[in-house]
Amino acid sequence: MKALHTAATGMMAQELSVEVIANNIANMRTTGFKRQRAEFQDLLYANLRRTGAATSDAGTIVPVGVQIGSGVRTVATPRVMTQGGVTTTERELDLALRGEGFFRVQLPDGRTGYTRDGSFERDAEGNLVTADGYIVEPGITIPGDANSITISAQGQVQAYVGTDTTPTDLGQVDIARFVNKTGLESIGDNLFVETASSGPAQVGVPGDAGYGTLLQGYLEDSNVEAVTEISDMIAAQRAYEMNARVISGADEMLSSTANILR
Repeated sequence: MKALHTAATGMMAQELSVEVIANNIANMRTTGFKRQRAEFQDLLYANLRRTGAATSDAGTIVPVGVQIGSGVRTVATPRVMTQGGVTTTERELDLALRGEGFFRVQLPDGRTGYTRDGSFERDAEGNLVTADGYIVEPGITIPGDANSITISAQGQVQAYVGTDTTPTDLGQVDIARFVNKTGLESIGDNLFVETASSGPAQVGVPGDAGYGTLLQGYLEDSNVEAVTEISDMIAAQRAYEMNARVISGADEMLSSTANILR
C-alpha cells in the first residue's frame, strides 16, 4: 500500500525537523549562534487522470485530474541570520557586531573563516586571536605594556603604550559581508566559510554603508527563542504521531484485506 511509504517519508521529515530544533536549543547560549529551520517539499505525483486531458472528440477536457502524492522530502536547513541580543561582559577585547557583517579569521589550513563570535583574546605574541587561537584578520598586535585598549564603533584599535600620555593606533578591525549570507557553510567552532552560493566576501570598515558597527565590551547572544523552538517541536511531534497513525491505519487495512482473502 502506497500510504505506508508516504507516511514513512513524513515521519523521517519530522524526525529531521526535531533534530534541527534540538541543535538550536542546545546552542541557546552559544555566542553569535544563528538558528536553523527545516524546509520541505512534496515529492512527485502519480497522475491517474491528467488535468486537461481530452475526454472526447468534441474537445471536452478533464477539469480536475487525479493525482496521488508520494510524500515529502527535506530540501534545506537554512540559517536565520537575524540579529541576536547583546550582553555586556566588561572585557575590553570582547566585540559584538550590531548589523551586517562577520569577523574574519585566519584558519590553520590557509582559508579565511567568518564568525559573529567576538570573544577575542591575546596570544603570547600579543596578536588578537579567537578562543581557539586563530588570528583575527587583518592582524592586530597589541604590545605587552599596552593598557586602556579602546576599539571604536568603526573598528579603530587604540591603546596607551607604556608611559605614553597619548593613545597609539594599533590597527583597524574590518568585517566582511556577503550577497547571500545564508549560503555560508558552517564548519563548527562558531565559524563559517565562503561557498559558491554565498558569493565572495566583501570586506569593509564597520560603519560604512551596508556594514554593521562594533560594540566593545559586549558579545552577541544566540538568536534562538525558546518559546518558538518549543512550539515548533510540539508541532513536529504531533505531525510525527499523525504519520505514525497513518501507518497503523494502513496496516489495519492490509490486515483486513488479507483476512478476506483467506
